[in-house]
Amino acid sequence: RIGSASSLSSTIINTRLQELVRLFKERTEKVKEKLIDPDVTSDDESPVASPAAAPLPAPGGEPEGDKPLEDDHYCEMLCCTFKHRPWLDRLKSYQFPSSIDPLTNLMYVLWLFFVVMAWNWNCWLIPVRWAFPYQTPANIHYWLLMDYLCDLIYLLDILIFQTRLQFVRGGDIITDKKAMKENYLRSQRFKMDVLCLLPLDFFYFKVGVNPLLRFPRCLKYMAFFEFNNRLEAILTKAYIYRVIRTTAYLLYSLHVNSCLYYWASAYEGLGSTTWVYDGEGNSYIRCYYWAVKTLITIGGLPDPKTLFEIVFQLLNYFTGVFAFSVMIGQMRDVVGAATAGQTYYRSCMDSTIKYMNFYKIPRTVQNRVKTWYEYTWHSQGMLDESELLVQLPDKMRLDIAIDVNYNIVSKVALFQGCDRQMIFDMLKRLRSVVYLPNDYVCKKGEIGREMYIIQAGQVQVLGGPDGKSVLVTLKAGSVFGEISLLAAGGGNRRTANVVAHGFANLFILEKKDLNEILVHYPESQKLLRKKAKKMLRSNNKPKDEKGDPLIIPPKADTPKLFKAVLAARGRTGGQGALGRLRWRLKELKAMQD
Repeated sequence: RIGSASSLSSTIINTRLQELVRLFKERTEKVKEKLIDPDVTSDDESPVASPAAAPLPAPGGEPEGDKPLEDDHYCEMLCCTFKHRPWLDRLKSYQFPSSIDPLTNLMYVLWLFFVVMAWNWNCWLIPVRWAFPYQTPANIHYWLLMDYLCDLIYLLDILIFQTRLQFVRGGDIITDKKAMKENYLRSQRFKMDVLCLLPLDFFYFKVGVNPLLRFPRCLKYMAFFEFNNRLEAILTKAYIYRVIRTTAYLLYSLHVNSCLYYWASAYEGLGSTTWVYDGEGNSYIRCYYWAVKTLITIGGLPDPKTLFEIVFQLLNYFTGVFAFSVMIGQMRDVVGAATAGQTYYRSCMDSTIKYMNFYKIPRTVQNRVKTWYEYTWHSQGMLDESELLVQLPDKMRLDIAIDVNYNIVSKVALFQGCDRQMIFDMLKRLRSVVYLPNDYVCKKGEIGREMYIIQAGQVQVLGGPDGKSVLVTLKAGSVFGEISLLAAGGGNRRTANVVAHGFANLFILEKKDLNEILVHYPESQKLLRKKAKKMLRSNNKPKDEKGDPLIIPPKADTPKLFKAVLAARGRTGGQGALGRLRWRLKELKAMQD
């Protein structure tokens, strides 16, 4: 028992001695580091972040964790179970907005779609019902039902939606109900909306149900043009909708012309001459075919006989030439706008090829240049991303840069702990570059003036005696060359070759851009300088040579300060705890020897 107790106490003493040695060494390293780097003033490595970096509280003033959990409702359908809220609860909890943003509110765009559908019903079917005998006493109630349903949509648009639209006055967005209503009542839109709802239907009691009395309903064209603008703003390929709309213009002009031709045939008498419609087959299809041949000036039509027919045909020819030329010009503009980027890419590539042929550039270099053009265009859709953002204000460029690049840059170990606003300023300086397969991103020994962040693709770090052995492969999200941004005194030379493995899209941050930013963030500059020195020392530290492993590893030397205390205690003849420690140290030293 006495032996076991003494061994236990010696183990505890040995452990405490090793802990003291470790603490002394750490303190010595800190003092030495402070003497070498005068910028280190405290043990805190991270400067205080800007107030803008503080997370905003959740809307409603309550933390997310304190929100009461809603009841889960499930709907069984075939073999699956879907989670949903009861439609009645959703309908009860819905509140119509007091103001509507016409530029970004998708609900307003959907409502405009219904208004435009009602407007198209009137524009397309009023001429048909007036010219062709499709409206009969047997089906008149169906036509009137659809007419008054469209009128209801017009009325709801005036009373509910148009009076709630936000507007800008003096640079401020006005959301006051009274001000929005007054702005709509003073606008040209209100006058046209009231004019298109003129109650001419009361004349039905005197002249019968004449569709021409509903012609003012076609004056709600401003809603159609507003819908076009809003829809094009949210579509990713708006040129497709423009092509469809231009085609609809052409079809509508042919539609109106076919209605006029049937009316002229009925006025002259169906089948009275060879020029008019003879009354056989489907009247609308036959008249539409005649309108197509006339407006597009295909020819092959029977000659008009009477003066009325000659005048009508001449007006048709003139209108057809004018309308068709306008449609072709508009279609050309739509297609030209849709392919403007492709045209710019082709012109740049052709100019570059012409330049290389003029100076007799080797064919291998020309092929690599062509490959770069092709890959850059197909991967980015543009040759230079910065050209798109030049016209945007600085705040919007920052918002886009944060959404695109912040997740990558925030993971760089060198910038962790820096001021968040400094990282935001740095995001705007990043430049995108595409490297082809086997392109050298940087070479060993050259001066490093930039840092690289891999956005897509892979790069390989080469080394070894021949400089061609692959040491490591870096993938998307990796960073290299960051030490070169802050190294000084010849420490910013590249230590290895880095080659693109396949196509690689990299972000580049140049040293001069970072220095311009750090002028305004001195605390972050100190932190980056300290981190860079640590990384340089760790990279330059020689690796320990591998030897024969020791069965009993050597213990750490006793600190000089502790030896002096023990020697002084021995000279005074103390035989207490320190005396026993001294005896234990001698025993350990003998075992080590």
